[in-house]
Amino acid sequence: MSDARTTAADRALRDDEAPPRPPWPELAPWNAAFVRAKLATRAQWPHALLLTAPRGHGKRVVALYLARALLCEHPGPDGAACAACDSCRYVMAGQHPDLRVVEPVVVDDDGEVKAATDITIDRIREITEFAGYTSHRGGARVALVMPAERMNVNAANALLKTLEEPPPGMMLILASDQPGRLPATIVSRCQRWPLPPPPAADVQAWLAAQGVADPATALAEAGGAPLLALERADADLEAERRAWLGALAKPRALQPAVLAARIDAAGKDERRTRYAAALDWMIGWATDLAAVAAGAPVRRNPDHAEALAALAPSVARISLSRYHRALLRQRALLQHPLTPRLAAVALLIDYQALFGDGP
Repeated sequence: MSDARTTAADRALRDDEAPPRPPWPELAPWNAAFVRAKLATRAQWPHALLLTAPRGHGKRVVALYLARALLCEHPGPDGAACAACDSCRYVMAGQHPDLRVVEPVVVDDDGEVKAATDITIDRIREITEFAGYTSHRGGARVALVMPAERMNVNAANALLKTLEEPPPGMMLILASDQPGRLPATIVSRCQRWPLPPPPAADVQAWLAAQGVADPATALAEAGGAPLLALERADADLEAERRAWLGALAKPRALQPAVLAARIDAAGKDERRTRYAAALDWMIGWATDLAAVAAGAPVRRNPDHAEALAALAPSVARISLSRYHRALLRQRALLQHPLTPRLAAVALLIDYQALFGDGP
């Protein structure tokens, strides 16, 4: 079995007629020092790690780099992968028999990979089965679960057994945007590694090098998440943001159904993505509104500071706090079945209710 699978990987790597594969993802510069520091202590790593950071900070790529280092057959003195041995090449080609990557995706009847709502128990059973194998290449075995909070209850319970009784030579790496949604039994059996927040000046320079016109505003609007800021540095998306924030700045004139209809205008395949962006804009707006009402400066939307200052005196602060929590709950439900437009309408109606006779 081992020889057959390794031979298949060899063929995939060396077949000149094979279709080109996606390039190996580049480690974000703000995570490089973290990875180097952790690799220097790899001999002391536990059997399970939990990488945590907000969405858009590069956890997934960090997890892949750690996995490649663990599987490398000729690591450097600093513990980093050589990127040249067969094992490294298998990982970079997505063909390593001693690596399992579990993410919320499904393969349909036509063989197409599509996003799924949750990580199901069937996906975690792949890890359970994998845990019973011996290493194909005589080294470590690594399983990644990303984002870990997307495991449903049955999947998390299934993973718990492997965490409680890890087989020798196997490493589990979980990555999570929202570790508070993970069961305490899962968290307690992992060593938590929070990624340090990236220096704003360094990230702004990086965003400028990627062609982002206003890195400071883009980074603020993305809540300090560099990759999210880059993703949203799109002229059409920025125009959409201005439309939403312009409407939020005038709650009494706001027409929830009309504004929410912009989500459907994005096209069927993009509606959930557009709703996610709109939800983040509303969260950032509510965060800034609460800050200004409390006498603190704007953080997420510095380009709308005047509008926020005008609104702050008329907002009901206790209701705003409850509304902000409701927005966060909606973000946690993003991957579950819902009608994005109707969900947005309900949130916008609740937003209007925060104001009396204000603007």
